[in-house]
Amino acid sequence: MTGSGRTIEGEALQAMRAQGRAERVAGFVACFVGVAMLALARGRFSAEPWLVWGGIGVIGSGWVLFVVSLARRLISLREHKEKLEG
Repeated sequence: MTGSGRTIEGEALQAMRAQGRAERVAGFVACFVGVAMLALARGRFSAEPWLVWGGIGVIGSGWVLFVVSLARRLISLREHKEKLEG
């Protein structure tokens, strides 16, 4: 939905949803791997510092991918606002 109350439909909506999908999936996988690293560090290796900090770094990288994906989508929507509304 746009600011004027109109809805985005059809191919434009599908294109908008598809933009940044690879980055979002990679971010989700990175967060999942980071949490698994933290769980492994806590359970098996009695909180080894390299594994804990590595897990935190991987989770942070996943969030960066999410934010980049959302920012790119926002920039694209602002650039093509007239095309999507019409």
